[in-house]
Amino acid sequence: MIRWLVVLLLLFHGTVEAKTPRQVEVVSNHEVDAFLLLEGDRAAQVITDPSDDPAVQRAATNLGKDISSVSASRAPKAGPMPILVGTLGRNATIDALVKAGKLDISDVDGKWEAFVQQVVDAPMAGVPRALVIAGADRRGTIYGVYDLSSRIGVSPWHWWADVPLPKKRQLYVTAGRRIDAPKVRYRGIFINDEEPALGNWARKTFGGVNAQFYEQVFDLLLRSKANYLWPAMWGKSLWQDDKQSAQLAQDMGIILGTSHHEPMMRAHVEWERARAGRWDYTTNSENLRAFWRDGIARSNGQDRLVTIGMRGDGDEPMSETTAINLLEKIVADQRALIAKETGLPPEKTPQMWALYKEVQDYYDQGMQVPDDVLLLFADDNWGNIRRLPQAGERRAGGFGVYYHFDYVGDPRNYKWLNNTQIERVWEQMSMARAHGADALWIANVGDIKPMELPTSFFLDFAWDPDKIPLEALPDYYRRWATQQFGASHAADIAALLRDSSRINARRKPELIDAQYYRTDDDGEAERIALEYSDMDRRARKIAGELAPQYRSAFYQLVHHPFEAMGNLHHMYRAVAQGRMDDAERAFANDRAIRDRYEGLEEGKWHDMMRQTHISYTGWQQPEQDVLPDPVSWRPDRNVRSGPDARPVPGRKMFLEKDGLIVMDAPSFARAGSASVAAWRTIANLGHWSGSVTVLPQSGDSFAPGAGPYLDYDIALGAAGDFSLAVYASPSLDVLGKGGLRYAVSVNDGSPVIADLMAGDANVWSKAVADNIRIAVTRHRAEEPGPMRVRIWAVDRGVVIQRLIFTRGELPRSKLGPVGFKPR
Repeated sequence: MIRWLVVLLLLFHGTVEAKTPRQVEVVSNHEVDAFLLLEGDRAAQVITDPSDDPAVQRAATNLGKDISSVSASRAPKAGPMPILVGTLGRNATIDALVKAGKLDISDVDGKWEAFVQQVVDAPMAGVPRALVIAGADRRGTIYGVYDLSSRIGVSPWHWWADVPLPKKRQLYVTAGRRIDAPKVRYRGIFINDEEPALGNWARKTFGGVNAQFYEQVFDLLLRSKANYLWPAMWGKSLWQDDKQSAQLAQDMGIILGTSHHEPMMRAHVEWERARAGRWDYTTNSENLRAFWRDGIARSNGQDRLVTIGMRGDGDEPMSETTAINLLEKIVADQRALIAKETGLPPEKTPQMWALYKEVQDYYDQGMQVPDDVLLLFADDNWGNIRRLPQAGERRAGGFGVYYHFDYVGDPRNYKWLNNTQIERVWEQMSMARAHGADALWIANVGDIKPMELPTSFFLDFAWDPDKIPLEALPDYYRRWATQQFGASHAADIAALLRDSSRINARRKPELIDAQYYRTDDDGEAERIALEYSDMDRRARKIAGELAPQYRSAFYQLVHHPFEAMGNLHHMYRAVAQGRMDDAERAFANDRAIRDRYEGLEEGKWHDMMRQTHISYTGWQQPEQDVLPDPVSWRPDRNVRSGPDARPVPGRKMFLEKDGLIVMDAPSFARAGSASVAAWRTIANLGHWSGSVTVLPQSGDSFAPGAGPYLDYDIALGAAGDFSLAVYASPSLDVLGKGGLRYAVSVNDGSPVIADLMAGDANVWSKAVADNIRIAVTRHRAEEPGPMRVRIWAVDRGVVIQRLIFTRGELPRSKLGPVGFKPR
């Protein structure tokens, strides 16, 4: 693809009258006044200004390559209409178009990372039409470029998941104009826990976690409209291991930072390499200040968001107590170093303080940092946000959230497979935004692979949450499947992604063992086996119908996660049932599945599934996978008995059977709102069919009996005492009010308050392991027959998945019985 590196003379004949054009779209059929992108052996050429930023030049070159790669012609020639790419104020051609009134930048100019795409007629002498991509700043231009690449069929995962580029004979851009800009300022990922999988893969593929490796990471980020990275840090330093890596980040447009326990642009391993004494500011402050000073000095002139503060050595607390005075002095000293090394007031250098783990205690106990510092809240490492800003709390630096798709720590590591639901990400990050935490969103993505789906969703949602409202959330699977595999099988692939992500997310694979199957009430073992076999059947059917070039990506992105997880369940189920021959075959198949994955693309992904995951004995991973030992028990079953209810003529109700009623939360009969607040269904969220929560997610709590409510119509077989258990997502009290409450009323009785954070439900490790919190209220029925159970909202943030009515003990199996249907 030819790229002109000259500025052409413009011929203007007065200012064009301003109009409100339609949104530009990429289409396959020619329209009047459309821009010719591809047609036969002709392709649009990309024009930049040589004085523009190197990152823009690189992106423009990549766009030209993308267009050529998508073209069905092997060597397309330059078409009659160019793509003009440039940053406002850095591209003379585009600036002249603005001055002549041909390019409207009124809602783009000066806006962080904003861009405009506009078809312009007669932009220069002899040129009938051009597509202009202009950014308010360099990253805005880059995102405008890669936005077009995505729309012509180039997936951000084209390299990282081997997604093929579709071949097109003709593509056009409709006449019109489109603007876009991010809603979250900093959007990024943390490469973490990267040994043994990613680390070994990178060393064998690139010779190390070096600039060659990071070039692919930066490309993925920019094509995903991300801008921020915490680099891999398990024994690694982006700055020291390959000095070209940091410069490459600057040259490509990436903002660098360091993780929550690596202050002042220094990787943790660098302190170990420096041999400068103890990581203790009370006894070794001079050496620490010198160490930090070098981090600021070497990153001067580069885009950065500087982590400040201090934790203990090796991701541990700094002290046994909350030493507020000490940490305030550390922050003050760090800011003084920043000012000295930059020659500017400290507030001119973007800074962030991560309130991770014990550091949140400092915030909760009133520690203050300067207003320009961004406060980064965190989840509990298991996808449940711990704290968010109080109502009315504002600061110049803003607030953000650090979220996890991968973790090393208590109660158990989870690193092997993706088991994060995008619905949970939507619910938690929507809550973050509702409370004003929208300056920085960063996700721990582990080895990058196999976290492709949640990573895409997280970054897409960070770019513009308004484009994925609750109503559009279910369709994200289809749109993502279309981006990777085309439209013909997108609906079936989307259904597989939706089902498998829900089923895999019930429990982390590292937490599954034979004990999981010890209690087999409700035929749970057989139900789980059928779920996985059904998904495997559907996947094999789709794979057989896909064009051969898509099968590698399909296995990586869709089939492998539940094939591997289903086999793991099969192995532990065989152990629990005393079928050790079957267990041995499943154990061998685990390695065969790994080999199948790592053998794709002629061995491109060797070592990427190396992560151990079988036979954990504590929170830390085993050194190697080991066939589980036989067990000396057989799965037991609990036979239920109790009254059965009769159908109520003319009414659909949940009928008691054997003293039990099981209701999925979205199956309510009626809903009542309170002002603008109402219970809403999030389809597919949780263990079963979906969940309910109150939107909007910010605002005051409700008095019991005065807030939004949900009604469930049930029919009882007998009078007497009963319990109502609510199964909820393991959410946390993000405002520190002391609980997470809802209320239950029966018929016209007074509401009974329940707190999901009270009693046994407050055992955090069990809640995150089971991915459920359970709270129980007790009631009495004075007579058999119809009854209305009403769930009242009290605190916002409660996410209810299921309700179980019982006269005896709760189901002991993990999933419980199949949900009842009203009849």
